[in-house]
Amino acid sequence: MAVPASYGILLFFACVGLIFASVEPTRAKSRGFLVVQDEESGKFFIDPITADTLQSGLTTIFLPIIYFIVLAVGLPTNAMAIYVLLFRSKKIHPAAIYMGNLALADLMFVIWTPLKIAYHLKGNNWTFGEGMCKVLVGFFYGNMYGSILFITCLSIQRYWVCAHPLTQQRKNNKFAIIVSVCIWIFIWVSTTPLYLYQQTVEVSDLNITTCHDVNLVSMENFKSGNVFLDVQLPYYYFMVMAGLVFFIPMLVIIAAYLLLLRSLGKSTIEGNAGKSRQRAVVLIVTVLITFLVCFIPSNVMLVVHYALLRNGWANNGYGFYITTLCLASLNSCLDPFIYYYVSDEFREHVKNTFLCRSSRTVERMRVSFSSMKYSQRTKTYTSSTGNTESSNC
Repeated sequence: MAVPASYGILLFFACVGLIFASVEPTRAKSRGFLVVQDEESGKFFIDPITADTLQSGLTTIFLPIIYFIVLAVGLPTNAMAIYVLLFRSKKIHPAAIYMGNLALADLMFVIWTPLKIAYHLKGNNWTFGEGMCKVLVGFFYGNMYGSILFITCLSIQRYWVCAHPLTQQRKNNKFAIIVSVCIWIFIWVSTTPLYLYQQTVEVSDLNITTCHDVNLVSMENFKSGNVFLDVQLPYYYFMVMAGLVFFIPMLVIIAAYLLLLRSLGKSTIEGNAGKSRQRAVVLIVTVLITFLVCFIPSNVMLVVHYALLRNGWANNGYGFYITTLCLASLNSCLDPFIYYYVSDEFREHVKNTFLCRSSRTVERMRVSFSSMKYSQRTKTYTSSTGNTESSNC
């Protein structure tokens, strides 16, 4: 069971090695995911590799397909998750609170993906203005970092419930609500710097306007090798966020996963408690895989990207850079399946919703079913009146 954790570590170092393998440690070269502006003529110059990538099928075909999948799957599933958690769930517990906030974070990003799809289908030409680009970027990173934090809280909570089953009845919903509010405040404050610098760049060579795809630097700083002066704000931002909201939560999730495995290894409990613990293992493993696939490549690439810009180094990983950022959005359509396959209660509510059963009807069925007695010999349920009904279970 410890294999996924080791795979995650190997994947982490593999990504770093792959990225740095493409690095060319040459200063002031024309490859760095940036557009250089000549202040005298007002013209913008873009390197050939970046230009080719912006015109390739990777950005104009593959990326919009991924975002369309995110929209088609993430919108209805997250909306369903919020509906079920708000209107169908009778018992609110900390896990449901974290799941509801996670679904809300996903939904708030998914509703903006049509703009992202249109942007790539137009040949990476942003026509919605600088303000809308900043909003899209803010919601993208707000969703990514918010999802990481809520997944971390959910992982810790599930470990605690499984490792300390006697405390399961003492559900501290108030604490979960306070934590969720603090996370939302942190996300709101931490995404503010993304609105403080220009996100759109007019590329005259290609006759397009990019949104968060390239960095704009002055010709003077580019020739002198002081590119860092133009990218220091995003550099410090993504370095701090990578350490504070990516690396530390990743360690916490792995620690919770390992502690849960150790707790399960010592446990001999069977029945409902044992099933609950097994479901928790599925949750942790699924969350860990989602975390590794969606968040490690994107955050590692962000760090490497701005580290290279800071040092004036060039690399050929532009396509990999924007692809990993795109893959980060897949968590918006993966999270609802975590709820569905792990939580029996959530799965039952979804089933009843699709069957158009009201909460009152479900409660009547539960009471009627619980009043029957099951016969092991005849495999039937007998009501208190003596009538016999066959079992479909």
